[in-house]
Amino acid sequence: MTGAGADDDIPLGERKTVTDFCYLLDKSKQLFNGLRDLPQYGHKQWQSYFGRTFDVYTKLWKFQQQHRQVLDNRYGLKRWQIGEVASKIGQLYYHYYLRTSETSYLNEAFSFYSAIRQRSYYYQVNKEDRPELVVKKLRYYARYIVVCLLLNKMDLVKVLVKELSEEIEDYTQRFNTEDQLEWNLVLQEVAAFVEADPVVVLNEENTVVITSNRLQEGGVPQLEQGMVVGQLTLADALIIGNCNNQVKFSELTIDMFRILQALEREPVNLATSTSKPGTLALTPCLPSQEPSEKPAKRENPHKYLLYKPTFSQLYTFLSASFKELPANSVLLVYLSATGVFPTGRLDYEGPYDFGGVLTNTNRDVVNGETVQKRNQAQKEMHCLHPGDLFPFTRKPLFVIVDSSNSTAYKNFTNLFGQPLVCLLSPTVYPKSMQDQSQRGSLFTLFLYCPLLAFLSVCGLSSLRQGLWDKAQDFLRKVYRDIGQMITRSRAIDQAFLQFYGDEFLRLLLIRFVFCSATLRLHKLFRESRSFPESYPQLPKQDTVESSVLQKHVLELATMLDVQSLFWDGTLGVNY
Repeated sequence: MTGAGADDDIPLGERKTVTDFCYLLDKSKQLFNGLRDLPQYGHKQWQSYFGRTFDVYTKLWKFQQQHRQVLDNRYGLKRWQIGEVASKIGQLYYHYYLRTSETSYLNEAFSFYSAIRQRSYYYQVNKEDRPELVVKKLRYYARYIVVCLLLNKMDLVKVLVKELSEEIEDYTQRFNTEDQLEWNLVLQEVAAFVEADPVVVLNEENTVVITSNRLQEGGVPQLEQGMVVGQLTLADALIIGNCNNQVKFSELTIDMFRILQALEREPVNLATSTSKPGTLALTPCLPSQEPSEKPAKRENPHKYLLYKPTFSQLYTFLSASFKELPANSVLLVYLSATGVFPTGRLDYEGPYDFGGVLTNTNRDVVNGETVQKRNQAQKEMHCLHPGDLFPFTRKPLFVIVDSSNSTAYKNFTNLFGQPLVCLLSPTVYPKSMQDQSQRGSLFTLFLYCPLLAFLSVCGLSSLRQGLWDKAQDFLRKVYRDIGQMITRSRAIDQAFLQFYGDEFLRLLLIRFVFCSATLRLHKLFRESRSFPESYPQLPKQDTVESSVLQKHVLELATMLDVQSLFWDGTLGVNY
């Protein structure tokens, strides 16, 4: 609307339409901006505010659909403004996924992000002399790429990266901006992320086949009659990434990306998201907080993703998870971080004398030089020591440590008698494996996709789809046998059985045993430090050194024609 004179010519109904739209637009921006002030931890505090925000965006989206012509003529509604609303709804769905770990919301975010591109909502932005609008477009691309990565839409990711590269080039040529290096870094990060998988699966046409590694129907050995296991459920997971020089994109390292998928079920309605988004009549729909029907399958465990947290941030999230953990539930802590080693040996070796893993240094609070000149008897403060986790062992705790000092966490004491298991990575890898560390840890790769890790450790970079499927079928049989080894062992610590009842934890335990058996037979892995360990220790003869499992590893190696890389189990292994 332009000027008072023009206002007088506008019919009252149309003027009200514009006024109502402006109100909804302002209200939506106000609520959206308020989301960043909500605490990131805790399950309850955010839900009512998030619901109000979503409600306003739903009204705004429907309102602009119903009154598009009036808004075009009287308000001058631009297509990029519609795109901005759609982008905000996509962000709301993505953040709802982060808060709830329900993968179906990724599909909803994908639908809105995809429609923006299909309908060219941001197309006109490049014709306007406003760099801030182009930045909105670039940020939209970055967010869309993250969602596509999480949905394993790698072919589309490559297309989007190419488009983003062209957009960045156009942006930097048209506007003399200071953020050129920043955007080029985004491109480099996502390119490295896409290439991080060490092995590709090829079909008959020699094109890459995308494989999913989320928990699928029939992907985990079922509990058999007579198996006595616990009834605990994995409810919460803290996924912490603080590795130096590891591939990352959008505050997600490749290790974090892999383990979060290992803790999720395959999205159920992917079929809907593969239809042409441009033809969808997009309707935002937030699920009820209190569903009338109980879902047939248990939800995914709730996750917190913490990229390079400080100690206080990590402890805050740990405490929040611990506080809200339901009865008969498990808290999982995954640590992928640089090792911190003790500075000196004392007569007494307690839970703070073995070092741990690095937490981020907040340089505003602590002078780095002072820290480095500390007395040798003092402990590293920017470190999560095993003793720091002791208070949380009052409830069932499942810990995975992928670090060069993972063995510090062998020195646990189960003070409260609750189920407690720590799965610990090798601390030393053969030289040829160390070169791959930037593309993610081998140990986490085994927990994410054992076949991918097995191929990687054997130096294979590609595999035909038919052989991949055959090997995966064989591994399902191996997993079933490992499950029986764990549940039938008379020497195994009861903690493993307490956790075995949960499908996610069951699969992690089975994959851990397979990883341990594989590396023990591999000729390049000669030191005991190159094998995974656990607290409590597993009975080796019943599990990781079982002759049945060794035979399975050699059978898989023979199937893939890499048997020469492994010791024959009958000859014994150099431990």
